[in-house]
Amino acid sequence: MSLRTSRSARAGQYVALLGYLVFLAFPFLWLISTAFKPARELGSLHPTWIPGHPTLDNFRKAFDEQPLLQAAANSLIAALCAALIAVLIATPMAYVMARHRSRLSTATTGWVVVSQAFPFVLLIIPLFLVLKNLHLINTLWGLIMVYVVWALPFALWMLAGYVRAVPAELEEAASVDGAGRLRTLVSVTAPLLTPGIVATALFAFITAWNEFFFALVLLKTPEKQTLPVVLTHFIGAEGAADLGPLAAAAFLATLPSLVIFAIIQRRLTGSMLTGAVKS
Repeated sequence: MSLRTSRSARAGQYVALLGYLVFLAFPFLWLISTAFKPARELGSLHPTWIPGHPTLDNFRKAFDEQPLLQAAANSLIAALCAALIAVLIATPMAYVMARHRSRLSTATTGWVVVSQAFPFVLLIIPLFLVLKNLHLINTLWGLIMVYVVWALPFALWMLAGYVRAVPAELEEAASVDGAGRLRTLVSVTAPLLTPGIVATALFAFITAWNEFFFALVLLKTPEKQTLPVVLTHFIGAEGAADLGPLAAAAFLATLPSLVIFAIIQRRLTGSMLTGAVKS
């Protein structure tokens, strides 16, 4: 009876997982289908999954109408810089928070949790005034600073959990063998933190790449705007969307995140296995 129950439970889990995957994949698959449909099929009353006459006209029209390459370059620069800076700042801070428990570290952890509850609207006005005084309005560096500050709390919380998962006995053993503090952190702790650092950088990158609100408010000139903001230009003043080019541009906008995740996922898995062996 227990064997049948376990099989039924496992089958139910697989069904639930399959349903969840379908739920996640449906918008993306429909986006791809729409990107390759000609205008006649986009206006059809009976839409189909597979385009009857696939075309690349939507992609050509998207590049002709909007500066997608420039916008993608701006998004890439902002996302990469924000991810790198956030990880460089968060890693030593997370180590201190995890290894040296005190009232200050507890208060910092509480701030990390509470800060994630603040809506963007409450922050945008004081943030705009601060960046204006620093002459960073309508600059990518101003936007990068915002992304770093916004990603830092979660990065701290995430990396602190990875640091706590590293046994302190490994560092003590290294110190007994004569390794200094810096040598221990670089040779022992840092390699085991690689999965956490990679995952945190990926989170910060995707958050910055997809962010819209701050980029909309802080960047004014078209040549400085990021890709999410430029995508809104395919929607007319009355809310009518140029559906084909919009779908094509949105499809291209999702590719960098997917490619980077596919590349990093291999590194992340390998680092986890290496860390497990070293542990």
